[in-house]
Amino acid sequence: MAMQNKKVAAILDLVADYLEMDGVDFRTKAYRRAAHTVDFLTQPIEEVHKKGGLEKLPGIGKAIALKIAEILDTGSLQYLEELKKQYPVDFEVLLLVEGLGPKTIKLLYQELGVKDLDDLEKEARRGHIHRLKGMGVKSEKKILENLEFAKKSTGRRLLGEILPLSQELKERIGSLPEVEIVEIAGSIRRRKETVGDIDVLTVTSDPQKVMDYFINLDLVGGVISHGPSKSTIRLKDGMEVDLRVFKKEEYGSALVYFTGSWELNVELRKIAISRGLKLNEYGVFKGDEQLAGRTEEDVFQALGLSYIEPELRENRGEMEAALAGKLPELVEKSDIKGDLHLHTQWSDGRSSILEMAEAAQKRGYQYLAITDHAQGLPVAGGLDEIALKEQMIEIDAVNDELDNIHVLKGVELNIGPDGSLDIDNEVLEELDVVLAAIHSGVPFKEGTLTDIILDVLENEYVDILAHPSGRKLKKRPAYDINLEKVFETAKETGTILEVDGQPQRLDLNDENIRMAIKYGCHLALDTDGHHTRDLDYMELAVSTARRGWAEAHDVVNTLPLKKFLKLF
Repeated sequence: MAMQNKKVAAILDLVADYLEMDGVDFRTKAYRRAAHTVDFLTQPIEEVHKKGGLEKLPGIGKAIALKIAEILDTGSLQYLEELKKQYPVDFEVLLLVEGLGPKTIKLLYQELGVKDLDDLEKEARRGHIHRLKGMGVKSEKKILENLEFAKKSTGRRLLGEILPLSQELKERIGSLPEVEIVEIAGSIRRRKETVGDIDVLTVTSDPQKVMDYFINLDLVGGVISHGPSKSTIRLKDGMEVDLRVFKKEEYGSALVYFTGSWELNVELRKIAISRGLKLNEYGVFKGDEQLAGRTEEDVFQALGLSYIEPELRENRGEMEAALAGKLPELVEKSDIKGDLHLHTQWSDGRSSILEMAEAAQKRGYQYLAITDHAQGLPVAGGLDEIALKEQMIEIDAVNDELDNIHVLKGVELNIGPDGSLDIDNEVLEELDVVLAAIHSGVPFKEGTLTDIILDVLENEYVDILAHPSGRKLKKRPAYDINLEKVFETAKETGTILEVDGQPQRLDLNDENIRMAIKYGCHLALDTDGHHTRDLDYMELAVSTARRGWAEAHDVVNTLPLKKFLKLF
């Protein structure tokens, strides 16, 4: 459901981007509203279409309803193709360069003929961009700085986008009676933040039947290769998928090999050679005798290693820890007792407090924190002191209504350009959980961000620094912040650092999590949810924390309610 809804929403958003080239008007706003409605829809958009209910959705009139129907029926939109002909630029890729919006892209195309990243880099290095009206030397410099980030972001997809799709593929293939084992390998299994392709491994009694089923899935856009032991398809959205068949006695070794990483596989082969053994995707061998291969545990044991969890397999010290028997006991999703970063209809969320609480209850949580945006972020409908107090009354009512879960009163403060927070301390004192965060669009002076954040950490009312680095995957790089100083101060002040599970954030990232833990900081694993379904992003937050070697005792929301409240 979420994949198709997001596809339709993305196409509508892209139409709005093209229309914005000529200025924001009623059409641009209409497509933005429609995209937002579809993205946060609680049911499959196809079902709404089949029931003739598209025009009943908020913000969707007859014209856009027809276009949504076209997308669902054909997989594309002719209107968008016409807009692309009018402006033949690599629009989606150029938007990855922070500072470039639709109007600037139009200006660059009309004045300099910029169509893609290569054109952009060429014109920036020649010094042509700063001569354009409204640009300047600083804008040109910023474009050059952000170009590398944009280049790295192309060709890969967000883990949060691909994980549901890969799980669907696994379930479909696993539903065949001939399939004994099926698993997703590669960077998805290691839970890397971006994914290049999907690797599926299976054990089956009838390889040909499974391969024939695989290449004829309704998700398939094209078949690249088709064989009895390996087939490769290209999905309709462009993602490539490999399906490989192995014997049961080889499967564990194949899973180690195709899970990777490449760097880890190199080190494993070195260890095998040092022990007079041979390691490949078919097993661990002494001469022609297979010593291990049926399970991953057998493979690691044959090499004298403790089992290494997939999220750690990046050759960043896990090999040494496995040899010494000192691998961390990684935090599990089942350890999480509550979610501390959630938005509701009081600001820019789509669900009510009661709906969020019931969704958290269904997931077995003991508590959740409602942390709507404060007034300093008007684009999100932020709350002032009066609205926050009114919200507290509603939270009390929800707590009276529900059993076995406790709703905490909270807020997400916006850090201003001078370091100021947007709610008075007198009101903050009444709240259970206070988050503070930097948000894009705030005009901070260059070089001031680290000191501003350090001052915020010293504020006794701020409990959690939300999405600390400010990065958005495939959208913008992290802010220019000295995170080591932030971690050092957070340890001193007891301020908790968030791992935000939003698919575009995953912030802190894995390497920074590991550094924060070394400084002795505590983490909060949250979803930054704006809808009840977003509570599922906890899986991404937990996976990111596991990649950062986090254990349950490093995470505050693994505490049961009473201990959690005592900590705060």
